[in-house]
Amino acid sequence: MTDSPERGVLFDVDGTLVDTNYLHTIAWWQAFRRFGHDAPMAEIHRAIGMGGDKLIGHLLGSDRDASQDGELESTHGAIYSSYWPSIRRFEGARELLQRCAGKGLGIVLASSASKQELAVMRTIIDADDVLAGATSSSDAENSKPSPDILRAALDTAGLLAENAVFVGDAVWDVLAAKELGIPTIAVESGGTSEAELRNAGAVEVYADVAELLAAFDDSALHRLGEEREK
Repeated sequence: MTDSPERGVLFDVDGTLVDTNYLHTIAWWQAFRRFGHDAPMAEIHRAIGMGGDKLIGHLLGSDRDASQDGELESTHGAIYSSYWPSIRRFEGARELLQRCAGKGLGIVLASSASKQELAVMRTIIDADDVLAGATSSSDAENSKPSPDILRAALDTAGLLAENAVFVGDAVWDVLAAKELGIPTIAVESGGTSEAELRNAGAVEVYADVAELLAAFDDSALHRLGEEREK
């Protein structure tokens, strides 16, 4: 753990640092089928990045039998866990975190995954030595696109919103950060297009974290580090 920094970067995890969005899509599709819902995979994928509770309502509508929501979410989690051995971090993910830390920036994983899922992903990312903290679903009352998880991430590292940048992959990430006034650098590795991410308000968009790492010196992350050194 690092000391509380003056400037910091919040990182989404699923679809940003680890290649999991399509695994989540399949797991949700199978869970919905088990409960008699035929949600198209394309629509499920576009909702990935929302918290599970919000995703279910978004896809099934307000007239659904909401009493099944908890079982649906648990079923998704159980199916998704079978894919854990297949999860890989994106190329450049660990190195980007290390580069940010080298600039004196505090690094927080702003994930709304369960504690168990987050533990698995932290092992895969293998960069705990540079983290100032990490959040899970238990740290937020409301899931994305609510900004609660980002607020919790800021608090974890003792950061102010105006001194932070968020890196995420979904429209829901950008919208959550915008609510707190945090600029978002977006990556397309979660399957959302540059146009959609920019329309949502992303200040920069890269193909993936490897491209962001390669362009680090021209990015908002570098400028944030320079501000810290002044």
